[in-house]
Amino acid sequence: MAETHYVTQEGLEKLKKELADALAQRPVISAAIAEAREKGDLSENAEYDAARDAQGLLEVKIARLKDMVAGAKVIDESKIGTDKVQMLNKVKIENIAAKAVMEFTIVGETEADFAHGKLAATTPIAKALLGHGKGETVEAKVPSGIIKFKILDIGV
Repeated sequence: MAETHYVTQEGLEKLKKELADALAQRPVISAAIAEAREKGDLSENAEYDAARDAQGLLEVKIARLKDMVAGAKVIDESKIGTDKVQMLNKVKIENIAAKAVMEFTIVGETEADFAHGKLAATTPIAKALLGHGKGETVEAKVPSGIIKFKILDIGV
């Protein structure tokens, strides 16, 4: 059974498009395998081996994407509150020790993009923030130790 993970409607559409694109590659790879097979001895045919490897990787990718789409739970963005940190909240926090202020949107793992301020809910920092309110101080256990953050603001 597919593992449940939370996504926005936009994230689900992106996953579906990626799956459709991967499925569209099947005939291309099958044609490459057929072409390589026509060249004779398969035991010494690097082109054939490469095409078979590509087919195997594609099938793994398709299976993973199918599981992700099947297990996706779309979050209703209209029901997001700002009293406690939850998925899709934009959270402004301060690293107390470094006196650095950061702002992240808490998203599902498939939509995470740290460079664009999208933090996966499965990360240590997001896990520490979830369920806490504005003004609270939380501790996140990260590989380098424990970091304390103060929640400055919660938005949508």
